[in-house]
Amino acid sequence: MGRVSGKVVFITGAASGMGRAHALRLAAEGASLAITDRDQTGLAETLAAAQARGAEAAAWPHDVTDEAAWEGVVDAACVRFGRIDVLVNNAGVSSSTVSVLDIGVDEWDRVMAINARGVFLGVRTVGRKMRDQGRGGSIINISSVFGIVGGAMASAYCASKGAVRLLTKAAAADLTAFNIRVNSVHPGLIDTPMLDGLLAREGEVRDRMLGVQLQRRAADPDEVSSAVLFLASDESSFMTGSEMVVDGGWTAR
Repeated sequence: MGRVSGKVVFITGAASGMGRAHALRLAAEGASLAITDRDQTGLAETLAAAQARGAEAAAWPHDVTDEAAWEGVVDAACVRFGRIDVLVNNAGVSSSTVSVLDIGVDEWDRVMAINARGVFLGVRTVGRKMRDQGRGGSIINISSVFGIVGGAMASAYCASKGAVRLLTKAAAADLTAFNIRVNSVHPGLIDTPMLDGLLAREGEVRDRMLGVQLQRRAADPDEVSSAVLFLASDESSFMTGSEMVVDGGWTAR
């Protein structure tokens, strides 16, 4: 049996990058998957890959900033699978690399809506379902190393990921009475399309950014998925309100 056999896992932002890696890792360990994303082409590819690994899986298009959309996809997942045991709040975006003095309000609002509001809506919507199910559960919020330390030209991103970090702790306190654990994962630089886009825009930034990490490389998404798998499994039963930092030594300096 796999480490999450019998669990139903709901994952946002599953069309590519870390979201796809989480989905496939959890599928390989026995989970049933309810996966969502705005990118329906990529989502279909993730669904097919998960099913090829033997997972029972279903997919829905989903805008994580939309309250009604959350209600709809969570209800649909519960109809399809009967319940949700684990939520992986993975959907997120990078921000424009500009000074806090120059960032526009529209850009600030866009990043906060997806990275912070979207996570809040997921915690609230799925948390209510878990409470009513009476079986407990695990909520895993994907933050960032930039939710712990600041960075130049990244004010909106840092603010949004810092919000995820403290929302996680507050939600853990609210939900512990229902045996629902809430933890956050804080990746450093990960080899995903989001990072590729940043480095394509910024060129010479790559060496400087990698140099901040003691290991001086970008992580493979599967290295972050190992942390997600642990938090999704019963192996982490005594962890809530905690931060798992997967940053190659970034915050050790």
